[in-house]
Amino acid sequence: MIYAINYDLKRPGQNYEALYDAIKSCGVWWHHLDSTWLVDTSLTAQGIWSVLEPQVDKNDFFLVIGVTRDYQGWLPKDAWEWINGRSSKMAA
Repeated sequence: MIYAINYDLKRPGQNYEALYDAIKSCGVWWHHLDSTWLVDTSLTAQGIWSVLEPQVDKNDFFLVIGVTRDYQGWLPKDAWEWINGRSSKMAA
């Protein structure tokens, strides 16, 4: 399944490398937008959150949500190739 991980990190200057490493550990990932990652994973949304939560400040905001085949946007060609190449793993 493809999940979108979206966040609003509230602590300026904080080193979030451990968080980014945790996201990358969840599966094959895509990251072209500052506060959004897409992850191709066998984990559930709760499973992803369980991996990320230890790296999150309590004042940060997160949304982990399944990606559907109903999408549109303005992205570089390689971003669309990544997304379109995994559309069979998206929810209807």
